[in-house]
Amino acid sequence: MIEQTALVINKWNYQPPANALEAGAALSSFLTLDVQRKRTATKKGIACRFTCEFVFEKQTILEYIAGDTYVIDLPDVIHINDLHTMAKNSYSKFKDAFDLRKLGTVLQDKTLLPFIETMYDFKPVLALLNS
Repeated sequence: MIEQTALVINKWNYQPPANALEAGAALSSFLTLDVQRKRTATKKGIACRFTCEFVFEKQTILEYIAGDTYVIDLPDVIHINDLHTMAKNSYSKFKDAFDLRKLGTVLQDKTLLPFIETMYDFKPVLALLNS
């Protein structure tokens, strides 16, 4: 059985830009995913942590870090599609929290970069999780 925990926001550091953010302004952002294996005597799991940063004129406007975990019964075998689903579900929660918190900021009409799971190599995570 796989259980997903609630999303925990580790950091939401918002600093309004010194200059007005106009339409078409050079605003850059990036998205990263960190996955960590977890294990106890009776359970195994992974922690999925996403980080997003928005930068305008070399100033970080927002640094946002959040993640959740998946707790899995020790004998359960996880497949690559399961890992992709876990990461997509974690990203969905990450994005939903962003969409709520961005209201009232200069980022209210911005979206996060999409999560494309094929950009990440899950095979090493799968091997660790099933070992």
